[in-house]
Amino acid sequence: MLPRRLCLVPLLLALGVGSSGGSGDGGDSRRRRLLAAKVNKHKPWIETSYHGVITENNDTVILDPPLVALDKDAPVPFAGEICAFKIHGQELPFEAVVLNKTSGEGRLRAKSPIDCELQKEYTFIIQAYDCGVGPREAAWKKSHKAVVHIQVKDVNEFAPTFKEPAYKAIVTEGKIYDSILQVEAIDEDCSPQYSQICNYEIVTTDVPFAIDRNGNIRNTEKLSFDKQRQYEILVTAYDCGQKPAAQDTLVQVDVKPVCKPGWQDWTKRIEYQPGSGSVPLFPSIHLETCDGAVSSLQVTAELQTNYIGKGCDRETYSEKSLQKLCGASSGIIDLLPSPSAATNWTAGLLVDSSEMIFKFDGRQGAKIPDGIVPKNLTDQFTITMWMKHGPSPGVRAEKETILCNSDKTEMNRHHYALYVHNCRLVFLLRKDFDQADTFRPAEFHWKLDQICDKEWHYYVINVEFPVVTLYMDGATYEPYLVTNDWPIHPSHIAMQLTVGACWQGGEVAKPRFAQFFHGSLASLTIRPGKMESQKVISCLQACKEGLDINSLESLGQGIKYHFNPSQSVLVMEGDDIGNINRALQKVSYINSRQFPTAGVRRLRLSSKVQCFGEDVCISIPDVDAYIMVLQAIEPQITLQGTERFWRPAAQFESARGVTLFPDIKIVSSFAKTEASGDTRATGTAPKSSVLEEMLHNLDFCDILVLGGDLDPRHECLELNHSELHQRHLDATNSTAGYSIYGVGSMSRYEQVLHHLRYRNWHPTSLETRRFRIKCSELNGRYTSNEFNLEVSVLHEVRVSDKEHVNHLVVQPPFLQSVHHPESRTSIQRSSVVPSIATVVIIISVCMLVFVVAMGVYRVRIAHQHFLQETEAAKEAEMDWDDSALTITVNPMEKHEGPGHGEDETEGEEEEEAEEGVSSSSSGSDDSEEEEEEGTGRGRHGQSGTRQAQLEWDDSTLPY
Repeated sequence: MLPRRLCLVPLLLALGVGSSGGSGDGGDSRRRRLLAAKVNKHKPWIETSYHGVITENNDTVILDPPLVALDKDAPVPFAGEICAFKIHGQELPFEAVVLNKTSGEGRLRAKSPIDCELQKEYTFIIQAYDCGVGPREAAWKKSHKAVVHIQVKDVNEFAPTFKEPAYKAIVTEGKIYDSILQVEAIDEDCSPQYSQICNYEIVTTDVPFAIDRNGNIRNTEKLSFDKQRQYEILVTAYDCGQKPAAQDTLVQVDVKPVCKPGWQDWTKRIEYQPGSGSVPLFPSIHLETCDGAVSSLQVTAELQTNYIGKGCDRETYSEKSLQKLCGASSGIIDLLPSPSAATNWTAGLLVDSSEMIFKFDGRQGAKIPDGIVPKNLTDQFTITMWMKHGPSPGVRAEKETILCNSDKTEMNRHHYALYVHNCRLVFLLRKDFDQADTFRPAEFHWKLDQICDKEWHYYVINVEFPVVTLYMDGATYEPYLVTNDWPIHPSHIAMQLTVGACWQGGEVAKPRFAQFFHGSLASLTIRPGKMESQKVISCLQACKEGLDINSLESLGQGIKYHFNPSQSVLVMEGDDIGNINRALQKVSYINSRQFPTAGVRRLRLSSKVQCFGEDVCISIPDVDAYIMVLQAIEPQITLQGTERFWRPAAQFESARGVTLFPDIKIVSSFAKTEASGDTRATGTAPKSSVLEEMLHNLDFCDILVLGGDLDPRHECLELNHSELHQRHLDATNSTAGYSIYGVGSMSRYEQVLHHLRYRNWHPTSLETRRFRIKCSELNGRYTSNEFNLEVSVLHEVRVSDKEHVNHLVVQPPFLQSVHHPESRTSIQRSSVVPSIATVVIIISVCMLVFVVAMGVYRVRIAHQHFLQETEAAKEAEMDWDDSALTITVNPMEKHEGPGHGEDETEGEEEEEAEEGVSSSSSGSDDSEEEEEEGTGRGRHGQSGTRQAQLEWDDSTLPY
């Protein structure tokens, strides 16, 4: 059986021949259409769908099934042939080409490089077209639409890359971790085969670490912080095509010690430079909780200064000075003053002189002299003291007396006393019958732990009978027990006030001390007639050092804090660890003293933690640090001024007297080391010391009389009280000198010293008085130089009415120029003669001129008479009748410079005398001038032939 295409050929030929006999071209066109309709009866046929694969960077698409189109019109030319494949879609990177028209075989290929990373697959429509009925693409028929789905095959062109250039982890020593950290790499290839990471590898050798396929790094052995604190390892990655990473990554593993809860990053030693203000104590501190679940935290910072002075760094001025600084009214009596000539009852006690602390060992006491404390303290008075006391030995300890006023002889009655008994403070006050005749309160008891804690505490007992109040460290305490007693029977027995023990004057064979005190006392005072205010009490016990917070406003929310009165304890509480850390970093130490006590201040930080639920809370160790207060720069206090001057006797007798220190200057300086700018020679800058002035207070200046005490019958030192009160200073006066005390600036002390005067009602018997000044700061901690002053009396020169005088009389010494400082504003050398002395000198000069003129006249007459009687004589002697001549030698002669001998001094004085005579004679007449020239030639007769020697008969001259 022949194929269908062959069977149709004869038919088509017959039809064509039969129709060729028709009319014209129109008939041809009609015939062709008829022929096409009869010949190209079928549309091409292709598969309904295709699946293809193309490798990226390649143009060949492998289709399944292959691209083949069939046409039922075959083998008819054109109608049974495939001329084209067309792809429907926009901007597709593919094209379809016909490989064989007859067989209908085609190929799908890429027009441009295919990138899998941009698009992994494509889907589009394709159709096949036959050739129609002729070569002119006339009457083509197209097949149905077929779906083509093409997948792009990936090529492993990209290497893996790590997400991070470096990794860091922290591990705790002594632990084996399942995973310390995980590294991760990625691959930009599109296929799972090449885009997935199939393996990781540690490149660094000999490290105790391993890594798995997922990039988890673990340690293969326990790490030791002491052995190695840090590891650095390199890691690479492989994709599933076994392509390694382009660049290895660095993994850093830090080993930390075993986590122990506690405070971190704090310094054990904190240095404090005096004058530096507030210094932070823990600027970087933070709490490590080791991942403990903490719900709240309480931190206590305690500054331990109980071994510094009286419990902390306080001003070391005397008790009187401190009382005045704090505004206490006058009338306070110091029962434990510094030992001195006026206060000698404390000389036998054990003293720590640096702080004026008296130590009582149970074997000594001190008697207060009569008249120091009035017998009647009135119903209002105050007792203050610093006390450090420990537990008393024995089961039933004896009374330990601090202050006691008892009978001096015959009986053993205690009128009032303050003592410690079994760690209780007891104050006894017995009234006399003349004051009250009823059963009244007599003993007041306080039971406080601080009495026997071996620490310093400040006690104030305010008495407003019958009410007695105790203040300890500024806090008020009422007595827990008050016992009543009858008043004391009146008697004429004298009373003895004692400190450190009680005087037992009666009921014993020999009067003695009893009930000794064991402990330390300081600043024990009593103030009759008035009580101290709370403000003054707080000031007297206030510390000059303590804890502080730099900025209260910057504290975090939810932080509660509390200071104790002395600011030695700070408590902070909060529930946020971060806020607690920041608040603690603002805690600082401050010392407001200009010259603080150098040494160590211990500092302790304790913590209390609360945890959530019933979990076991972490324990935080205490922080023990210390503050080293450095030594302050020691000032050099210098007193400067006139060290010697003379005044006429009349000024000493005047009501104002003689001002001793009109120009005294008080200067304080310190040595500052500076580096020189020249470093070429040695390479290191040489240091030089430069004195710089500094300002600070003084607390007393003592003016001592040298060469014997003052005789109050005819001499004294005086100072107006208004000068003291205006400058808030006090003073005491005695025959030994004058003492000015009180805390004040150096300028205040200068102003007061400028007004100190010396008076003497009988200066004729006085030639010289010497004084010495010495000033102090901080109760003798820093003292000035000893400034000595010598004051001399200028006595008047008295000349007799006799006419015989020596024409060679010397010029009075007080007319000589004496150079000494007398300026209040600057220390200069100048000669100053007060107005009274000027008057006396003028009168003396006038008298001298008159006497000298008369003497010259008589010398001239006598000389002429002598020439007439002895013309041939070359030398002559003159005898003076000087029985009535009185010459008073001024004390200033003894202060001539040490560089002149006696002969030289006498020669100079004679020359000055002759010059005075010459100037006086020239104003009289010419003959006297000639005589003076002759006399001069006789005295200096080295060139003339005539010499005259004048001899003195000085047997009756008083010197």
